Amino acid sequence: MVTDQLERLSRLPIRENLRGLRPYGAPQIDVPILLNVNENTHGVPEDVRTAIVTAVENAVAGLNRYPDREFAMLREHLAGYLGHGLSAENIWAANGSNEVLQHILLAFGGPGRTAIGFPPTYSMYPLLAGSTGTEYLSGSRQDDFVLEARATADQVAATGANIVFLCSPNNPTGTALSLDVVADVYEAGAAAQAIVIVDEAYAEFAHAGTPSALELLPGRERLIVSRTMSKAFALAGARVGYLAAAPEIADALRLVRLPYHLSAITQATAVAALTHSAKLLANVDEIKRQRDRIVSGLVDLGLPVAPSDSNFVLFGGLEDPRAVWQKLLDAGVLIRDVGIPHHLRVTAGTQQETTVFLETLKSLIRPAVS
Repeated sequence: MVTDQLERLSRLPIRENLRGLRPYGAPQIDVPILLNVNENTHGVPEDVRTAIVTAVENAVAGLNRYPDREFAMLREHLAGYLGHGLSAENIWAANGSNEVLQHILLAFGGPGRTAIGFPPTYSMYPLLAGSTGTEYLSGSRQDDFVLEARATADQVAATGANIVFLCSPNNPTGTALSLDVVADVYEAGAAAQAIVIVDEAYAEFAHAGTPSALELLPGRERLIVSRTMSKAFALAGARVGYLAAAPEIADALRLVRLPYHLSAITQATAVAALTHSAKLLANVDEIKRQRDRIVSGLVDLGLPVAPSDSNFVLFGGLEDPRAVWQKLLDAGVLIRDVGIPHHLRVTAGTQQETTVFLETLKSLIRPAVS
């Protein structure tokens, strides 16, 4: 089926750099326990759902009019949530952080420009680059998936990249960046006037004391910190992503966004959620506990685990990860094969979901451990 689709697609006059590519997407399979795409499996609390429904109902009354093009109220709420002395002028938002990144690439990338990422990292970076005609370069990490400041900065300087993707905590490894990596990379990109993006989609799940690149924004007009409401806020279905940066970044993105790109429904949903952020974030500590429980359980099984500051865990030591993935799926547990040899990734879910995953894996793992 997929081969037939690709063959039919190839007969169209599609851009050459898109030929042979497959669309991004994790398997969407209906099984009892879904731990493959790092969703917040706790869901939206009932009282917050009520608040969102009320806000949306009020917005529906004005759906005959275009929404606030500048989404001013949402930007004010996002700035208040982030703190760090930010104001609405420092904020931009879109339909998920992927669209935020797309806006950045549309404004600062394109033909003749390059972006660099450091795999294994978020697989949408090269796809977004390719869709905007931006050449994508792959840098390198240490064997333990860590980015070392000087080595990373040297790669940025050597390539002369125009856009740099730094993911912290990194997806799919869960490893967080130290701020000296961000600072050194920013300086290394000065000659090329590189836009440096720190993707903090999972920042709320970081261990206490893990710094945010928001601390580095003052005086760095080429630095962008992107976030999402999909993970900690349990709003993956609402599609709300945002960034914090110097006000001129938002001015640049206005040149490439579609008119009225954030619907009135989206804005109402996000503002209602931010108004009740304490309730929505109440499950974050529990998710972190389950993440740490997964780490301990995997270590007890003798499996190597990457340190995680996110709501997921990457683990290795598997002779045949695809077979383990399939056996877990057969048992009703869906996790993620991210393509790293001998590794799989699992989202930290509820206590019950975590228990089922660990117990099921334990029953399978002995013959699969290398």
